[in-house]
Amino acid sequence: MTPTEYEYLRKFLKDNSGLDLSADKQYLIESRLLPLARKAGLSGIAELVQKLQGGARQLITDVVEAMTTNETFFFRDKVPFDHFREHIMPEIIKARAAKRSVRIWCAAGSTGQEPYSLAMCLKEMGAALTGWRVEIIATDLSQEVLEKAKAGVYSQFEVQRGLPIQMLVKYFKQTGETWQINPELRAMIQHRQLNLLHDFAQLGTFDVIFCRNVLIYFDQDTKINIFNRLARQIEPDGFLVLGAAETVVGLTDTFRPIPERRGLYKPNDPRAAAAKPALGGAAPRLAAMAGR
Repeated sequence: MTPTEYEYLRKFLKDNSGLDLSADKQYLIESRLLPLARKAGLSGIAELVQKLQGGARQLITDVVEAMTTNETFFFRDKVPFDHFREHIMPEIIKARAAKRSVRIWCAAGSTGQEPYSLAMCLKEMGAALTGWRVEIIATDLSQEVLEKAKAGVYSQFEVQRGLPIQMLVKYFKQTGETWQINPELRAMIQHRQLNLLHDFAQLGTFDVIFCRNVLIYFDQDTKINIFNRLARQIEPDGFLVLGAAETVVGLTDTFRPIPERRGLYKPNDPRAAAAKPALGGAAPRLAAMAGR
């Protein structure tokens, strides 16, 4: 791969997925895109770049998906789900007692383990949510991982990563060497393709937004832009959940950390951001990669 080809691919990936690669990541691109080029019948990276420059739509999608990190597992990192059960939902149940509805967005849902983990948490609350309207929207950049999430079928290895055995027995059905989550939980999730770099106002407002382990791949201006737009989609008393390595501190004043609750944030004045231009000059085509 020539330096010119690498720079083209760096810019292409940033514009189309938000992925911000440093100058020393040629090996990463080659390891992921050479197999893709060969599968497409191309001679190598040079021909792949030519096809991308020519606007080959399917190849554009394939390249972005090949570079997307889809690392995820059930109840990943545990702490956010403890927050969800012990702090977030008790507050939401109290605040929405009259309305009796809750909307949750998993902004990088990947192959479905995160939204299904939340669905299991909600089911375990039992009578506390009887008669409630519960809506979980799971979005991701990759259509391929969304199809897996919709099916809700996981290998033995995947269900052994983070999933308590009692929940496996209670909410999954085994077929051969795979496990499928039950239809009731699958029906709780709406899976939609979405690039966080693009407008997501059409999703409406949410009580809880999980946006974990995706913003770490973006540059500062892109993070600021996304935080400001997330603030417009969250209820004034709602909750934003970020990954352990992510923070709003030093980037935006639209959210504030909740003391002693790592990764948990509350909006300051979410509607105020609507009156301001996005910081950092980031273009409207801004947005996410798959759950990571």
